[in-house]
Amino acid sequence: MTLLGRLLHHRRAGETHTAWNLPNLQGPDQLTLTSQDFGDGDLMPLKHCAKHVGGDDLSPHLAWTPPPPGTAQLLLVVEDIDVPMTRPAVHCLALIDPAAGHLEPGALAARHPGPGVRVLRSTVGRGYHGPAPVKGHGPHRYVFQLFALSTPLDSAATTPPLDRVRPRALLPAVTAPVLDRARLTGVFER
Repeated sequence: MTLLGRLLHHRRAGETHTAWNLPNLQGPDQLTLTSQDFGDGDLMPLKHCAKHVGGDDLSPHLAWTPPPPGTAQLLLVVEDIDVPMTRPAVHCLALIDPAAGHLEPGALAARHPGPGVRVLRSTVGRGYHGPAPVKGHGPHRYVFQLFALSTPLDSAATTPPLDRVRPRALLPAVTAPVLDRARLTGVFER
């Protein structure tokens, strides 16, 4: 696997196609998103990484400053922007009650999400999927992006149902104005 990582070393998805850069998800970035587990740009602890790389696949603690008045729902998108594909891989997609204020470790689990959390489909499946970059590919950045939406996504009837929509179809279709947003980046390398 190290050879494959070295061969793909210069191939990375990049920032261009992240949720953060979608025209419909633009807005002020006055919110602050933090974690007790790592700082912005810091290495993510192994416990937050995928099980097959030695981690526990445990979503990290996340906290944010109060969203602006009129926030109906928070949308959390976690993307690996260094994956050797044309677009970032979505590692988690979730809707959060704005009154929550924070998420405890493990709150993004598919089977038992935390209070006020509704996990949606990601690139890999449902719930949080920790970092598992190709060995030898170099450092990967995992961008946690939080959007304060003025209208809840789950209030609209969608076909297929919201829980089954793929992230690359759902994210560009968000029509609720973004009242505020924040991001936090964790790094992991094998």
